[in-house]
Amino acid sequence: MLKIATWNVNSLKVRLPQVLQWLADNPVDVLAVQETKMTDDKFPQAEIEAAGFHVVFSGQKTYNGVAIIARHPIEDVVKNNPLFLDEQQRLLTATVAGIRIVCAYIPNGQSLESDKYQYKLKWLDALHDYLDSERKLHTNLALLGDYNIAPEDRDVYDPAAWIGENLVSPPERAAFVRLQHLELIDAFRLFDQAEKLYSWWDYRRMGFRLNRGMRIDHILLSPPLAARCTACVIDKVPRKWEQPSDHAPVIATLSA
Repeated sequence: MLKIATWNVNSLKVRLPQVLQWLADNPVDVLAVQETKMTDDKFPQAEIEAAGFHVVFSGQKTYNGVAIIARHPIEDVVKNNPLFLDEQQRLLTATVAGIRIVCAYIPNGQSLESDKYQYKLKWLDALHDYLDSERKLHTNLALLGDYNIAPEDRDVYDPAAWIGENLVSPPERAAFVRLQHLELIDAFRLFDQAEKLYSWWDYRRMGFRLNRGMRIDHILLSPPLAARCTACVIDKVPRKWEQPSDHAPVIATLSA
């Protein structure tokens, strides 16, 4: 059995003790991390390795930043998207235990009228092309991360309130479907799930307490991995901790 997970920690400087505690409590083999929000020289590599993990990372000051933490050696690392020139550190790829792990922090987009929204759509197009090339090289591929896309209305606490907003716009959802057309399968939707399960809740207006959330953190699996997937869950426990990230981890379990 092998477990892979994704978690937007919203500042590893603030959340490092929580990440180490969560890893101690949850024996995952790979954790894809987004929004580390630190430059590489500040990354807590020594602390993570002292806890018994391998780690690779790509960061920048204040914003973005991604990392892959694993219990197994990390090989063949690629930082950023070779097909998309970008100063923002949002993509990290590596092979762990025979699985090509792609850790992605997809842009938020801000609003449909924003230049950041157009950047998001271009970024997603480039991600599609990159994954298309990677899947031809790697049979076992997993795209984990904060997608900043709620794929369907059931992934949003109040779809009517979000009409005309980013994260749910038709072009963003179409980009998600286009990724699925690469034979990448939403691990969470492989299983019957309870209603109103989300991975992100706004800090404001008692978002978590009232479960006003969205499912925007995803694990997409290539067909051989999807065939091995026996469970996919959202762990809400860390969202209840003091000074939590606004995101919760998502975990997929794969049979041997």
